[in-house]
Amino acid sequence: MYCKTGKINKSLSRRFKVKTVFGQDDPRCMEEVIERRIKRSLESEKGGFGKLPDLIFVDGGITQIRAALEACSKCKVEIPIYGMVKNDKHRTRALINKEKTEIPLSENAMNLITRFQDTVHDTAIEYHRKLRDKEMLKSSLDDIEGIGEKKKQLLLKQFGSVERIKSAKIEELIEVKGINHELAKTIKNTLK
Repeated sequence: MYCKTGKINKSLSRRFKVKTVFGQDDPRCMEEVIERRIKRSLESEKGGFGKLPDLIFVDGGITQIRAALEACSKCKVEIPIYGMVKNDKHRTRALINKEKTEIPLSENAMNLITRFQDTVHDTAIEYHRKLRDKEMLKSSLDDIEGIGEKKKQLLLKQFGSVERIKSAKIEELIEVKGINHELAKTIKNTLK
């Protein structure tokens, strides 16, 4: 999340899909994402990522701080990194630095960090919901060469389901706009 003078600028925020970590490993995921974010800033300061951040907040303690420090080290940059120490209600009550020194927060600072966390959380939920919805719309039709999104939608509109497309005759399939005899045969052979 990008913030300047205490205001969140969502247009400069970026979401990353983790590419190199498989399974649940939050520190390694964080390291990958921070490294990619920093590299993009270094490669194109005027690009969509803008300049390097003045500081980085990580949602976690010393393990997450170390992951962020490793990313900075790989990119040969020094950026102050602070972890967020939670209270019993899982709300940030203080920051911690790499020396494990706890830094208490003023009410204004705590409110600002809470706004960051809420915005990041909402953005992440929205992003994962879009990914899930996209995955749910995926079907075996997506694997057929020659069937794009438009033809897939026309087939589903005509037949109602992949099962009904599967049981349709070639003559019925070619009644759908854009489906010729050869493509209808490919659909039948792929779905059987």
